[in-house]
Amino acid sequence: MADNSNQEQAEYWNEQAGPKWVELQSFIDAQVGPLGLAAMERLGPINGAKILDVGCGCGATSLELARRVGAGGSVLGADLSRPMLDRAAQSAKESGTTNVAFVRADAQSETFANDFDAVFSRFGVMFFADPEAAFANLRASLKANGVVSFVCWRAITENEWMWVPTQAVLEHLPPPELPVPGAPGPFAFAEEGRAEKVLAAAGFSAIDVDRHDTELPIGEGRELDEIVPIMMQMGPAARLLRDADDQTRSRVAQSLRSALEPFGGDGGLAMKASVWLVRASA
Repeated sequence: MADNSNQEQAEYWNEQAGPKWVELQSFIDAQVGPLGLAAMERLGPINGAKILDVGCGCGATSLELARRVGAGGSVLGADLSRPMLDRAAQSAKESGTTNVAFVRADAQSETFANDFDAVFSRFGVMFFADPEAAFANLRASLKANGVVSFVCWRAITENEWMWVPTQAVLEHLPPPELPVPGAPGPFAFAEEGRAEKVLAAAGFSAIDVDRHDTELPIGEGRELDEIVPIMMQMGPAARLLRDADDQTRSRVAQSLRSALEPFGGDGGLAMKASVWLVRASA
């Protein structure tokens, strides 16, 4: 962690987002888990493989990869967030998973062993200060013919679960300054063709990018009044509300409840999501 190029992201994921994700882990994993599995399937057969899980967060993907590679394989989960890594290690211990390890590392600059069969990521590769350098570094960690497979968000307007809460917030707060296209953040690879460009510049080949549209399960088994405050703590809406006072939050909650009602109700919601599924060879 000597390199400071991603210092802003490190601070954010350790001091703000990380503790919140630990608190909401079960809700988040239930929601985005199917998208991670879709990217995992694109790795192909991985029994006995050695895999690097980038942006492993609270460890759900690392544990699933460890199950899939079996006793003859291993998984290294890497993340910037100490709180999330602590939860990941705890989950591995509780489940008795012994073929997984976790390291606090910046995947943009960390020198990994160069013997991984695959690099995987579920929404963990969009936050690099220099994505071309990051993917070149990850490519260096792969064996010859190794592969990378990841899932990343398309535009916010194509993801109801983020767009609807954001619109509810913007009824009560001014819009933020628009980020520079491709800037580090959830939508760094939203633009069509950007993932291919970055991966090609990093030396990858056989780049395959597919659009994947689906409906996400939001708060299964929960009542709407429980789902609303959780949705206010996630995604772009949470950032907009970071400095909001209690009165504003109360008004937003009322607007958001009304906006979410058409998507289900008590027992959970179903909201559209759109992502890129990306696979390439070293």
